[in-house]
Amino acid sequence: MSENVTLCAASAYDKKYYFNPEFGKLPSNIQKELQIMCVIFTEECGGIISLEFDEEGNLLVRTSADEEDITYDEVSAGLLVHELQKEKFELFEALEKFYKVFFIGIE
Repeated sequence: MSENVTLCAASAYDKKYYFNPEFGKLPSNIQKELQIMCVIFTEECGGIISLEFDEEGNLLVRTSADEEDITYDEVSAGLLVHELQKEKFELFEALEKFYKVFFIGIE
């Protein structure tokens, strides 16, 4: 079983953003949009957010929090993820196509 490939992630705990350098060919405006989206999420909900591709090329939005983090609201995080998936549908769809074509060879 293969692991998911992380596109990007942000953490409210260490105030850091990570962008996988393997995706450096994405346009800079897309990279910036992903960074803004992830950082805003962690500012609003706390915890950690990551965008990952599964082995079939589907883009997954994952959130998590430390067990002792009493400020993290799982319900709000879930609602915000759902909102992001609706608002960023075209972006997420394009990222899936990009990944399928350039990383796993599916057209």
